Order: sequence, then C-alpha cells, then structure tokens
Amino acid sequence: MRIVNMRDIEKTKPNQTQRTLGVAVVLLVLGAAVAYLASGTMTAPPTFDENRALADAAYQLSLGPRIFDSDAHRQTVEWIVSQTRAAGWQVEIQEIPYALLDENTAAASPIRNVVARRGKGQPWIILGAHYDSRLWADQDQNTNARRLPVPGANDGASGVAVLLELARALPKKLDKQIWLVFFDAEDNGQIPGWDWILGSRGFVEKLVGRPDAVVIVDMIGDADLNIYLERNSNAALSTAIWQTAASLGYTQFIPQYKYNMLDDHTPFLQAGIPAVDIIDFDYPYWHTTADTLDKLSAQSLDAVGETLLAWLTGD
Repeated sequence: MRIVNMRDIEKTKPNQTQRTLGVAVVLLVLGAAVAYLASGTMTAPPTFDENRALADAAYQLSLGPRIFDSDAHRQTVEWIVSQTRAAGWQVEIQEIPYALLDENTAAASPIRNVVARRGKGQPWIILGAHYDSRLWADQDQNTNARRLPVPGANDGASGVAVLLELARALPKKLDKQIWLVFFDAEDNGQIPGWDWILGSRGFVEKLVGRPDAVVIVDMIGDADLNIYLERNSNAALSTAIWQTAASLGYTQFIPQYKYNMLDDHTPFLQAGIPAVDIIDFDYPYWHTTADTLDKLSAQSLDAVGETLLAWLTGD
C-alpha cells in the first residue's frame, strides 16, 4: 500500500463511463479485501481485554473466599479448568497429597494445581498465579476479624484473572511452549499446620524437564499499582519484562529494587530455573478483610496483561 498524492491525479471531470468503471474498481477492491480478511491470511494482533479480566476477578469473589477444601475452592478449580479448555488449552489437575497438622483435622484433601498447556518445544515458559485465599485475615486492624478468611481480590483473584485473559488472547499457534499454572495452597504460612507456597513446591518436585523461564503474577490488580523489581528474581528475565512494559508506556513497572519475596517463584529459583515475581507488595489491604473487589482496577490488570502478552509474542 502507498499514499497517493492528490496533486498527481489529473483534475478532469470524469464522464459517465469513467464513473461507472471507478465504482466497479472500488467494489472489486473491497471484495478482494473482505475475501483476504476472511481467509485468515491477515489477522489482528492479540489484545488483552482488561474489562473481561476484571469480570473474572469479580466472579471469583462472588464464589466467596477460596480457602482450602471449601466449596468456593472446588468451584474455582472447576471454573479455571472450564475457562482454559474453552480457550483451547490442554488442561489437567495435578493432585499433591498433603496432611494438615492441625489437631482438629486428621486428614485433608490433596493440594490441587491446575496446569494448562499450549505449544511444543523451546523456549518453554511457565506463567503462574495462586488461586487460593488466606484462611485468616491476621493483618486486619479489627482484632475481631483476624480469624475471618481473606476475600482475596488482589491477593489471588487478580493473578488468576490475568492468566485467564492471557489464555484467551494468546495465539493458538505458538513458536514456543507455554504453560499456565494456577497454584493451590500458596497463602497460609504462619498458620498452625500450614506453610507458604505448598502448591508450587509440590509442582517443582514433580516437574520433569527444565523450563527456560517462569513468571509469577501476584497482587497486581490494585488501583495504585507500583511494581518494583524483586531482589530474588532472575535479573535478565526481570529486565526483559520491565523493558517491554516501558516500551508500551506502562509506568506501573518501576525499574528499582525494593523487596525480597518468598513467593511461588522461590521453588523454581531453588531448582536453578530462571524465575521472576511480578508483585506489588505496597498494598495496605494485604491479609485483611478489606482485600475486596473495589480495590481492583481494570487499568492495572491491563498494564500487566498487555506487557506479558507483548513479551510472550514479541509484538
């Protein structure tokens, strides 16, 4: 296609035959363009729908806190499986036995990670988020609320929402292998009978092969989003993602180090696998009953989702 300079066109009044021919040519060109688009030869670049991602977070909240072995927890697993399968991913539930040590519980259901796969070969990239929410809101200012469950809007639902929308937005034909892993039992450390990051620990123990990169998203939906570089994360991987965000104009990714996090990226790092934690830990509602849907922003979900989509596809 080229731009036509109107001065190059002869300024003569067309006769009826010329006008008829002109209309016919326009119709022919339009018809060819429609056929070209319909053939799938030309496709629009993938886009991340932030409003649909926010709706995914809202749905999770509507189920209630996704505390371990609750109805909301089981319904969330079923829903994640249905959504990823509908988007064309190969999906399985990975069950990892885990017995609670609490004196009131003799046994427990297994930890359940949801693993969605697409593509083959190398590079092999894993994106992860935890879907469970914390049993106790022990950081709540109201001492009477500290044994209530955390709603988990940002701490849980936001990461799942980003992964689900990426599942829909990523091309069905990829030049790489991508896994989306929804981790269970991440968020109950410092509660009797529990520890942190149990789902990702079990996943790495059972992992066969070595991924090229792992990206964890956690607490990335809050309206005042400021994502600093995490000190334990792989530096090269972090730099690539933060540079992608900068190229897209997303200032929410701040190229400064701030926190050392124990998160779902930790077991991968311990296994020698490059991993990065994308997290905004400056969130005043962390582990409180105020971690609710009204704290989330579609624009924040979009900044993270579009950045990862561009990084994965090279667009």
